[in-house]
Amino acid sequence: MRDDERDERDGRGERAAFEDLVAEGAAVPTDGWDFSWFEGRATEARPSWGYALSLAGRLAGAHAALDVQTGGGEVLDFALERAAPKAPVLTVATEGWPANVAKATTLLRPRGIAVVASPEDAPLPFADAAFDLVSSRHPVRPPWREITCVLQPGGTYFAQHVGPRSVFELVEYFLGPQPQEVSGNRHPDRERADAEAAGLEIVDLRAERLRVEFHDIAAVVHFLRKVVWMVPGFTVAAYRPRLRALHEQIEADGPFVAHSTRHLVEARRP
Repeated sequence: MRDDERDERDGRGERAAFEDLVAEGAAVPTDGWDFSWFEGRATEARPSWGYALSLAGRLAGAHAALDVQTGGGEVLDFALERAAPKAPVLTVATEGWPANVAKATTLLRPRGIAVVASPEDAPLPFADAAFDLVSSRHPVRPPWREITCVLQPGGTYFAQHVGPRSVFELVEYFLGPQPQEVSGNRHPDRERADAEAAGLEIVDLRAERLRVEFHDIAAVVHFLRKVVWMVPGFTVAAYRPRLRALHEQIEADGPFVAHSTRHLVEARRP
């Protein structure tokens, strides 16, 4: 927040500042996976492996590629730009959320990329062994058997997944302590076992825990509206008292600190 904005809000009183910030966070569109709105309002350390650039290198060596749960297509678009002129002859993406299907189509169509509307829990609508590279950034649930099916023998699955207890300091601030079956979801060891059970061989699996900071309550509101599985059913009205308390905490003590977890997965179909 700029100093002049903060001074103006201070002049109207603390309650007005809270209401303005909450209204701002509630008004920002949530489609796509472009997080540029958070600049100056929230920060997240990035994994050391640099997924988007690493994906560009993989795309440059692929013939037919599929990006699963592509979101708004931003990461795939970035990687294809850097893979050119060695981008795959064929690239396709899937996405299940209608708003993101439209956004990804608009972004990727100029590259000749088809975006297929496909629910996250539906079979991938492609022939067996259609791709030598399947990628995904932050899939809700990686469809391991479907991935194995559409990969050619010797083909690669290359992805960045969200790990267990990601940003759980924020989740548990609103929901309280979570049971192990919730907090332990997405553990890389469990995903290794699931991938191997589906017939894949794990080539590389790396995990990191990364610092996240929320600098104002607008960033918290927008984050919880955008990443809807963090606090299911989140609305400003339902959580206003907790939002107000967190706003006062941030104003008094500085940014709310949490930690995201990420793991890089590379697997091969034998």
